[in-house]
Amino acid sequence: MANQHWSDLPRWQKAGALIVAPAEIVLTTLAAIDLIRRPSAQVRGPKALWWAGIFVQPLGPIAYLKWGRSARPGA
Repeated sequence: MANQHWSDLPRWQKAGALIVAPAEIVLTTLAAIDLIRRPSAQVRGPKALWWAGIFVQPLGPIAYLKWGRSARPGA
């Protein structure tokens, strides 16, 4: 099963991969851009930890975008 090729996958798995993969790329890119631009004072927790976290797919970027950002400076 670990050596399964794209052509061996059922149609529903191919469709799912073609939907989920671009969404993960977009979410990770948005989270990375936000993390670069956002001052440390507006990030909940250490930025280095969030950098590691956004690459844990698919929950990392979602978690950062939902809970890692602080709207208030210094909060």
